[in-house]
Amino acid sequence: MPEGGDAVRAAGAGSRPVRAALIDLDGTLLDTAPDLAAAMSATLAELGLAPVEPARVRDFVGRGIAALVERALEAALGGAPDRALRERAEARFAQHYERLNGASAVPFPGVVEGLRAMREQALALACVTNKASRFALPLLAKTGLAPFFDAVVTADLAGARKPDAAIFLEACRRLGVAAEEACVIGDSALDAEGARAAGCRILLVPYGYREGRALAQIACDGVVETLQEAARRFAR
Repeated sequence: MPEGGDAVRAAGAGSRPVRAALIDLDGTLLDTAPDLAAAMSATLAELGLAPVEPARVRDFVGRGIAALVERALEAALGGAPDRALRERAEARFAQHYERLNGASAVPFPGVVEGLRAMREQALALACVTNKASRFALPLLAKTGLAPFFDAVVTADLAGARKPDAAIFLEACRRLGVAAEEACVIGDSALDAEGARAAGCRILLVPYGYREGRALAQIACDGVVETLQEAARRFAR
């Protein structure tokens, strides 16, 4: 895994300059785990089920609400839920999360500064997320990040979910760049695998949500401590 100042250079050796950054939402831009955990806690309590520790809910984040709810139900029940319970839990979770979405979510350190620096470099920016648009768009607006992005590409709008390459290719299409000109910035294997499949470069942040996987286990072009560091590397 290339590190230090060589990360973007190694990723782009013999390729086009970076013209766009495709940035993950949950765990990369914003710490949304507290809101998700609170919504899950309310859902499980309403269903009369045992609570799940917030730290465990954090490890369930990344693949969308259906996967998050199913994993939490399995943890609470000690086994797989039936379809009726899963569907009921998804509906209740969506209502609780709609109420709590953005209540405690905050940008990670360096996010605002990094986005501002990327805009000053005239990079095209897209937020690419498995979160549904009904949650992603209000969340970006509420936290003040929406104006930075030229496009917000969600799983429901793109018709594809990470690690499917299609969601990143849709982001490139909307920004008017080739995949070789885009660098994905994310926190998980979903971002890394999807970026690779799409032909994009990939940088990972060391914080965020990785479904319990160690950062060292995920192949990428480099690690950036913050989005501000990513912007500095792009500037070089």
